[in-house]
Amino acid sequence: MSEIKISTVKSKSDLMRFIKFPWKIYQGDPYWVPPLIIDRKKLLSKEKNPFFKHGDAEHFLAERNGELVGRIAAIRNDLHNKYHLDKVGFFGFFECINDQQVANALFDAAKNWLKERGFNAMRGPANPSSNDEYAMLLEGFNDSPRLLMTYNPPYYITLCENYGFKKAKDLYAYSLEHDKVVSSDKVRRVAEIAQKRTGIKITSLNMKDFKNELMKVKYVYNKAWAPNWGFVPMTDEEIDAAAKDLKPLAEPSLVLFGEINNQLVGFALVMLDYNQIFKEMNGHLFPFNFIKLYTKKKNITWARIITLGIIPEYQKKGLDAVFYWEIVNRAAKVGIYKGEASWILEDNDMMNRGAQALNAEIYKKYRVWEIPI
Repeated sequence: MSEIKISTVKSKSDLMRFIKFPWKIYQGDPYWVPPLIIDRKKLLSKEKNPFFKHGDAEHFLAERNGELVGRIAAIRNDLHNKYHLDKVGFFGFFECINDQQVANALFDAAKNWLKERGFNAMRGPANPSSNDEYAMLLEGFNDSPRLLMTYNPPYYITLCENYGFKKAKDLYAYSLEHDKVVSSDKVRRVAEIAQKRTGIKITSLNMKDFKNELMKVKYVYNKAWAPNWGFVPMTDEEIDAAAKDLKPLAEPSLVLFGEINNQLVGFALVMLDYNQIFKEMNGHLFPFNFIKLYTKKKNITWARIITLGIIPEYQKKGLDAVFYWEIVNRAAKVGIYKGEASWILEDNDMMNRGAQALNAEIYKKYRVWEIPI
């Protein structure tokens, strides 16, 4: 068996090899959505990605006989460890041929890097955090991922299990259909009662006042999701960067705020599934592919509910039903009748019950792995 050589990404050419390696893994896979190379460069850049103001990463390449056969990143997230008071390091951006020896060498490289920095567990995949693409696809391989969700070959599960990874947490993705949701008397009734009891007012994103609208997002985001497993607060800079990336793709009528007595109580971010367009671009936005974002937008058939959060003191009042009802009906007005609600923690009973009340079905599952160091 030929020796596997593990090296770190040091040059711009190394970085491009790291970024472009997935094209080898997914060649001929009809469900894979190639990432935009320009976005991947920014995501991995320690100068441009604000994540690296509170984190660090080392990127590794695996070669055999001069051929690239895998990649991985070892990731330090200081905000995670400060927030959860633990010593967990992460791996991410894992791609590998179907070879356990190669996978073991990559996992070892990431684990050793984390061990040298005092971590006692390795968790992932996180690309690079739970606020980005997160977890490994476990079920639902016969469909392309929705926007900002992960995708991988089924054999990655075996590579992880054989290395010794155990489940840390599973995440669910629900599929929603307009007709099934609006036919739910329970959802309509709960939404109507909650609306009358609380007087909640739902408004959509005002693009002309984007700066102030973003302040509202910052207020809700870190309050609403704080109790969740694995949650890491986003810094103002991280929210600003994400908003800048998503703003050109945003459908204002599907970015919703909830207010009661002029007090902000909830927020929902729903994005059209631009992966249906990115799939055709093969990683390149320029010179002409960006035009497809406008000319083919009408062909998008799915949306993804990326976040739906109610601040804690207003939870369990049926307000999530009000948001869901608004989302489904507003989506129909822009021609979208299918949606994905993702991701939802397997043990987030409130969100799971809410999704099930919509006649939604779990159609994909994802896994976050962990191994002691």
